[in-house]
Amino acid sequence: MKVKTILVSQPEPKMENSPYSKLIDKEKVKVDFRPFIHVEGVDAKDVRQQKIDLKNYTAIILTSRNAVDHFFRIAEEMRFKVPDSMKYFCQSEAVAYYLQKYVVYRKRKIYVGKRNFSELVPLFKKYKGEKFLLPSSDALKPEVPEILDGLDIEWKRAIFYKTVISDLSDLRDVYYDILVFFSPSGIESLLQNFPDFEQKETRIAVFGNSTVDAATDAGLRIDIKAPTPETPSMTMALQKYITTVNKK
Repeated sequence: MKVKTILVSQPEPKMENSPYSKLIDKEKVKVDFRPFIHVEGVDAKDVRQQKIDLKNYTAIILTSRNAVDHFFRIAEEMRFKVPDSMKYFCQSEAVAYYLQKYVVYRKRKIYVGKRNFSELVPLFKKYKGEKFLLPSSDALKPEVPEILDGLDIEWKRAIFYKTVISDLSDLRDVYYDILVFFSPSGIESLLQNFPDFEQKETRIAVFGNSTVDAATDAGLRIDIKAPTPETPSMTMALQKYITTVNKK
């Protein structure tokens, strides 16, 4: 079956000329965006109950933009003035760049990985004398604490925000040719919102091994996978699939 409509289970990209815009122009398909999950911050009282005192830490580990936002939100709620000496260990350049929303970048000690969390390990070893705080959501990739526990460093996790399933009831009678997922939480949201979901001719696209596992465990048929050596991004995987099926 040809592809005419796609639903991406994430917010619409804010950047102009996003890869999805190019996909729409080239393949003449309709792409909608709808977050299947969203983030809600916990309050300072909940953080204190986790026995977190921000002044006890000299370095912050930031794995996402959400972690950045909620660290500074909690700091403000706790009336904690983040010292200029604070070190920031960012999982990617995108996260480090986002820090500029809160700090003067060139005046801060910011250390950046390439993309994967494991790429920060040499930096943790170099600065093992620091006291690290990891602001995170309630849903944290298992590899993160596993890597940190394997190092000779002092660190603590703090849940500053939670991943919440969005209400998708208005989509009950809406049909899309492809549903695109980027996390196990997205799959969970689909099944929680639509417990009687039948895949039939709907194609499922998934990004990442954990999402593949979640979709498989849910009994869904996976038609499109990324990343692969040939298609390292989701839009490239969609492009390849659509080009193939729409030619038939």
